[in-house]
Amino acid sequence: MLPLKIVVIGGGAAGFFGAIACAQVNPEAQIILLEASRHPLAKVRISGGGRCNVTHACFEPQALTQNYPRGGKALRGAFTRFQPQDTVAWFTHHGVKLKTEADGRMFPITDSSETIVNCLMNTATAEGVEIWTGTPVVGVSRINAGFELLLKSGEIIRCDRLLLATGSSLIGYKIAQALGHHIEAPVPSLFTFNIPEDKLRALAGISVNPVRLKLFVGEKSQLEQTGPLLITHWGLSGPAVLKLSAWGARVLHEHNYQATLLVNWLPELTQEQVRAKILAIKNEWGKKAIALHRGVDLPHRLWQYMIARVGITKDDRWAGLSNKTLNLLVQEITQSKYLVNGKGVFKEEFVTCGGVNLQEINFKTMESKLVPGLYFAGEILDIDGVTGGFNFQSAWTTAYLAGNAMGIGNSEKVR
Repeated sequence: MLPLKIVVIGGGAAGFFGAIACAQVNPEAQIILLEASRHPLAKVRISGGGRCNVTHACFEPQALTQNYPRGGKALRGAFTRFQPQDTVAWFTHHGVKLKTEADGRMFPITDSSETIVNCLMNTATAEGVEIWTGTPVVGVSRINAGFELLLKSGEIIRCDRLLLATGSSLIGYKIAQALGHHIEAPVPSLFTFNIPEDKLRALAGISVNPVRLKLFVGEKSQLEQTGPLLITHWGLSGPAVLKLSAWGARVLHEHNYQATLLVNWLPELTQEQVRAKILAIKNEWGKKAIALHRGVDLPHRLWQYMIARVGITKDDRWAGLSNKTLNLLVQEITQSKYLVNGKGVFKEEFVTCGGVNLQEINFKTMESKLVPGLYFAGEILDIDGVTGGFNFQSAWTTAYLAGNAMGIGNSEKVR
């Protein structure tokens, strides 16, 4: 009996991990990985600011699923089969130790994405995976019990089983559709908020942790997140904003990224506690300048910006603060209001929501329910996570399951 011939389209994290998993479970299989560009694993190289946020230290599957605006329910069972603990063990076994940072993100101890790239490249090569770079696929057809791939060069490749791990590439969606799958329209996820207010933008570089954000989009949608916030040259960023952008990706897209954002700069205090604190400062520091003696745990430049927003000048003293202005100041601290007008890109890391409809996939094996022998892994699926290593984890999990399933069992061979 001829060995299985398996092709993986896509030389990213999911493609490599799936190919390796397949080779390890079936050393006799012929496995070819096709990457359109000359540089595989490009997204891995730039992820995490060049450090590669491999996964997140969340080792309970149910809790893990809460970090996926789309796909969490489908991943619940998958994470019982391969989760962050298994990712850590896998990389440790292959000579890469990971470390956990205070916020739960996990990186290689080298703080270099090249460590992950080299591990995947070297392991794939050692396991006998053929890596073809600069090899775009332009079409896939179903033939007998297998597949026929047309390369841009005109060459035709036939295989028994096929893994699509093409990320958010349009060609991946096109191939999936041609084979009968439905695509949920891809739209951006994980992005920053453009705020058209020059005085806020002038505070670029200031961060506050934590803040509580409330986002209002359209008439009905209200989203909330708590976490670190970063002021930028174009508006607002940081984990709290990125999480909001992920959960609100579709509705924000539908409303052309126009929304209203409320910021609570001191979320660990109630509004009444903030009021009491301001009153205490007024009584104690009556003769002091409000601009120079804030008495609350906020960056100095941010405080000066906030008091100016409610009409307090640099010369105003605490003793002269009227009840009306005091109320405005309390509201500014607990409910600063901003208009979101557009989005930015989160560094070089571009994540989309959308992709292959999850109802059409068997999440025990990642095999298509519509086309036997066709498998999916990674971002081509309608799965996306918030920032913090969750998107990589869904790639590792789905690729591992797909690779194992592809490599096991017999099928009618394509000649």
